[in-house]
Amino acid sequence: MERAVIIPPDDRHLAFSASELNRSSSPITVRGVDAAVELLQRVSRATVTVASKIPPNNPSAAILGTERFGSGTVVDRHGLVITVNYVVLGATEVFVVDVEGRRHAARVVAQDFATGIALLRTEISDLRPLDIATSDELSLGEDACVVASAGENERRCATGVVTSLDPFDATWEYRLDRAVWLTCSNPGLGGAPACDRFGRLIGVVSLNLGNVGRASLAIPAECYKAHAGELLEHGRRVSRPARAWLGLFCYPLAERSIVAGVVPGSPVAVAGVESGDVITRVGSESVDNRKALYDSIWTHGAGETVELDIYREGQLLTFSVDSADVDAFFA
Repeated sequence: MERAVIIPPDDRHLAFSASELNRSSSPITVRGVDAAVELLQRVSRATVTVASKIPPNNPSAAILGTERFGSGTVVDRHGLVITVNYVVLGATEVFVVDVEGRRHAARVVAQDFATGIALLRTEISDLRPLDIATSDELSLGEDACVVASAGENERRCATGVVTSLDPFDATWEYRLDRAVWLTCSNPGLGGAPACDRFGRLIGVVSLNLGNVGRASLAIPAECYKAHAGELLEHGRRVSRPARAWLGLFCYPLAERSIVAGVVPGSPVAVAGVESGDVITRVGSESVDNRKALYDSIWTHGAGETVELDIYREGQLLTFSVDSADVDAFFA
C-alpha cells in the first residue's frame, strides 16, 4: 500500500530518524515523487553529520568560525566520506555521527579548493556507500532528492527536480563550469548528498540560493569520481597547476566587479585593496564581469604578481598583488 505524506508548500521536508526507517518497506510519496522507504534508508544510512574544530588562528576562522557542522556521504566501504570543503577548512579535529547515533573519529585526507569538495577518512566500516552518477547522465526535469543531516542522527529529506547544469561563479574566487541546480532547498546542513531517483549520488550540496526555480546548488559528483585516485594519493589535484589566489570577495554591478570584502591576511589585504573598490583591469585585460575577472586572475600561477587596476573615490589606482596558493594559505 502506498503511504502519502503531505508536506506544506512552505516546509516541504520529510524528517526521519533511525527508528522510523526500520518500520516499513512500503513506498512513500513525497511531493509527487514515489520514493521507496528502502531508498531513503539507503541514502540516509550513507549520510553522516560532520563536526569540526578549527584553531582560532587559522585564516578561515574569522570568516567561518571555529566550530562547524555539515553533512557528508559515505562513498566507499572503507569509511571514505565526501563533504563540502568549507565545513572542514583548516580543521584540526573532525568527527562524524551516523544515523544510528554512533560517533566516529575522522581526518581530512583530501581537499579540492577549485571545486569545493573535501574527503574524510573515518572508522566506519559497516555502512553501504552510495553509487555515484555523473552530471552527464542527468536530464533536465529529472527527479532528485537531498537527504541532509539536521544534527547528530537526525536526517531530513527534500525532493525536487534538476533544473539546470549551467556554470556558477561565486562571490569568492570560485567557479564551477558545470553545476547541478535543483528546485528543492537543502533541508539541513551543507555538504548533503543530492541523489537521483535511483539513490545514486549526483552532487554535494554546497549552497541554498534564492533564484526562482533554482533553490540548491550542488557540486557535481564527478568532481570526486573522475579524480579520486589523485585526490587520495596526494590530498589535492596535483595534475592541475596551482593557480593564483588573491583573497577577494566580489559581486557584479554595472559590468564591473565590486570588492565586497577581503580575506584577512590575504594577498589583496596586504596589498591594500579595500571593500568598495571597483576592479577594471587585471594586467592588460579589461574585466567587465566576475567570470572575466576570475579567468584573468587564473591565467597566473600561484605566487605570481597580479596587477589590478582599481577605481576608488574618483581615482584610478594600480595595485601589485603577490598572489598565494590557496591550499597553503588555509593549511
